Parts: sequence; C-alpha cells; structure tokens
Amino acid sequence: MTDLPDTSPVAATNAGCALQYDDLRDWLAAVEANGDLQVVKGANWHTDIGQVVEVMCHDEGTPSVLFDNVEGCPEGFRILVNWFTGTRKNLTLGFPESFNKLDLSRAYAGHTKNLKPIPHEIVEDGPVFQNVLEGDDIDVTKFPAPLWNPDDGGRYIGTGCFIITRDPDTGWINCGTYRIMIHDEKRVALYISPGKHGRIHRDKYMARGEPMPVCIVVGTDPLSFLTSSTEAPEGMCELDMMGAYRGHAVECLTGKHTGLPFPASSEVVIEGFVNPGNTAPEGPFGEWLGYQGGAMEAEPWVDISAIYHRDDPILLGAAHIRLPYEYARYRAISRSAILKENIARAGVPDVTEVWAHEVGGSRLFLAVAIKQRYPGHSVQAGHIAAMCHAGAYLGRFVVVVDEDVDVSNLEEVIWAACTRCDPAENIAFIRGAWSSSLDPLIPPEDIKEGKLYNSRAIIDACRPFHWKDDFQKVNAPSPEARQEAWDRWAYLRE
Repeated sequence: MTDLPDTSPVAATNAGCALQYDDLRDWLAAVEANGDLQVVKGANWHTDIGQVVEVMCHDEGTPSVLFDNVEGCPEGFRILVNWFTGTRKNLTLGFPESFNKLDLSRAYAGHTKNLKPIPHEIVEDGPVFQNVLEGDDIDVTKFPAPLWNPDDGGRYIGTGCFIITRDPDTGWINCGTYRIMIHDEKRVALYISPGKHGRIHRDKYMARGEPMPVCIVVGTDPLSFLTSSTEAPEGMCELDMMGAYRGHAVECLTGKHTGLPFPASSEVVIEGFVNPGNTAPEGPFGEWLGYQGGAMEAEPWVDISAIYHRDDPILLGAAHIRLPYEYARYRAISRSAILKENIARAGVPDVTEVWAHEVGGSRLFLAVAIKQRYPGHSVQAGHIAAMCHAGAYLGRFVVVVDEDVDVSNLEEVIWAACTRCDPAENIAFIRGAWSSSLDPLIPPEDIKEGKLYNSRAIIDACRPFHWKDDFQKVNAPSPEARQEAWDRWAYLRE
C-alpha cells in the first residue's frame, strides 16, 4: 500500500490499534465483561432467532445476543448475532471506546495504509481439531443455523463466514464471504456472485472438469470475518492480511482432505469439494439490500468431506434484513476508508472525508466531502467515487459536499443536498454501470439475459465554486465552539 497525503483532521485517531482478543471466545469474554451480552436459552431455529434479529439488529445501541441450547441442536452448540453495534465496533477493530464511527474509519485507514502481509503459519494442531467428523458422523444440520427470514429457501449456516479457495493456475489462496445454505446432512449450497474471486476460481475448476476444494469457516472472530469480506486485490491472501492487521502470523491448520489452510482457532470449519455438474435449487435469501434476493436457482453444492469444530462451538451469524443493520455498519467503516484511498489514488485532491452510508448497505449511498480548489472539482470527485474499485459495484447515489458537512451524518448530507444543489443543474448521471442480480430495480427478464446494469446519480451539493465565498453563511458555531458546548453541557442529555 503506497503512502498517500493524509487529509484527515489530526485527532485522537492517532491512537494505535490494540486488539484485546485472539479469537471469538476472547472477544466474547470482553463483551460480556462490558455488560454488553444477552444470552437466550431454548430458542428454536425455525422462527425465534430471526425474530430476535428483527427486534435487535436495526438499532445501534442494542447488545449482542448469544443463543444457547437451541431447540433440536446438541447442548452447547451456539450462535452469536448483533456483534458489530455500539462500542463493539471499537473492540473489534482495536481502538478506544471514545471513537465515533468517523474516528474509527480514520483510524482503520491509518492502521491499514502501510500494512504488509504477514504469511500465515501452518501448525500441526489447534482448537478446531477438538472434534473431527467424517464419514457417517458428518451432519451439518445439527448446528444452530436458522431460517433467518420467513421466505428464505432454507437454513443458512454461512452468513458470518468466509470461504477459502485456491486458484488452480497460481496457487493463490483467497478468502471471500459467500452465502451457504444447508441442503441435507452432508451437502451445502455455495452461491458466489459473478466477478468475485471465489467465482473466478470455481469457473476455472469447472472448465477443467475438476472438483474444486473448499473450506468454509462458519465460526470465526469478527475481525477475521471483516477482513475476509473486504475487497482485496487479486493475488492477495486474506489470511495474510489478517496477520498484518494483528501484527503476527495467523496460525493455520491444513484440511485433511483438501490441503487448504484455515485458522486453527476457528469455531467450525466445513471441508469439501464442488464437483462439476452438481447443482441443486438454492435460495431465495434475504440479501444485504433488504430484499428477498432473487428466485430459487440451480447452484453448485459442496459435498462435505469433514466438519471440524471446537467443543461447544459458536457460529457467527450475520443476518441480512431491512437496512440498516450490522452488515452495513461493519462494511461502512472499512469501505469508507478504502473509498477515500481510491479517490485520492485517482488524483483528486483535498478529499477531507468519505462515508459509505449504512442505509445504502455501504454501497448505494456515498457521501464525499472536499475542500474545493478549482472549477469542476466536485464533479470530478463524484464521478471518481462512483466508478473507482470500491464504489463501482452496485452503487446508486453519490453526494459531494463541502468540508463543513459531516459526511457520516445523513441529516447533514441531505441538508446540504436540499440547500446547495439545484436539481436541474447539479445532478449528473452515469449509465450502464456495474450492478448485480440482487439489484431490485433490474427487471426479471433482464436478469435472465444477463443485463446487470444500472445508473448512478452524482449529486453536486457543494456551494457553487464561482461564487462560493458569497454563499450565505451557515448559522452554526465553529467546530471549536461546538466542542466547547458539548464539553460543558453534554451531561444534560444523560
């Protein structure tokens, strides 16, 4: 990662990353010590877990929920939900509780900007080998994978997960987050969107007529999940980036059947093969946009060769419900940082802040703040944000604002659009942009024909450059005066 000019305000975000955990159990112990965990015993996977998610996961201030003794599952088999709200974001990323979400994004960017991959280390044994299920003992249905949404096509065990594949040409190990539905005791469906690295690997194996080995990590700590689902360049191994973030190599075991590596501290790992020609109906699934994602389609399945799990294993659940919810919250932190870097790399100067808003799943509604330097600066920033690597996939709106607007505050962004944007003059459009079959605005007939395109609106909500100095003054205190007010009087809100 190349050094870029740092245009962020110098703030408390100079604090270094200090992780307080090594695995999910360490993380969970810290959450419990903070009084930020609720345990639910005896719930069923048919309806109860999904209902709790609907009640808890839309709001920022709710605790994590750990389901134990789930009906129909072995005693001690658990599933965790709602893990990235409140200060648990700070815990996961290793920064002080006092940081707000914009501070976190700045700190995340600062910590990751110059990280060098640390190769994962293969070890002989680890906690996830406490239980090895092979042959007749394989039964993936005993884990507490829920029916997340009433209209889902089945139980999805793979939500807060990552899938490990190997490029058959280069040997590159990739980790990606793709959905995993349970078919029966010994098979799970594997859906991977076109263009994703795992899909590219799969297509290579299928073209050769060879089975693709996969390892599916369905029990992991939140940071590993976050890293695996962050856009990484081709050839980059996310296991090595997990090590870079932590400052030490991730200890990995080798699958007994596939030879693929996976973290030794994982809670649950499913190992198997995708065999050419094997497909079965998969979906629909309540996807990240907040809609039931597509109809049931024939997708490849994984024949399970082994399941590895710790004693009393914990699944990491990441429910997809109407936005905003935790998926959008964790992606907003990392994607905002990456997007800001992408825009700077394209040569756009004085980008002060960027936020990929939670209400748009961190993709469909982007806000970019700039310090205007020349005519067309805002238009340039908007178009680059819409079409750079981090912003190109399934975007919709980009709003460019002046540096006095808090891009992470949706109300301020909309206020700027309402007062500084003339719709007839200051909204531009990009057509034929990269979308997805998950886009609810693409007609079913176009999806069938592969016409997966949409348009982008670039909303210039900056003061008109040629007379910005004469624009009406905002009736708000300076940042310094505002901070003083909060320091003195915030107790009145308690």
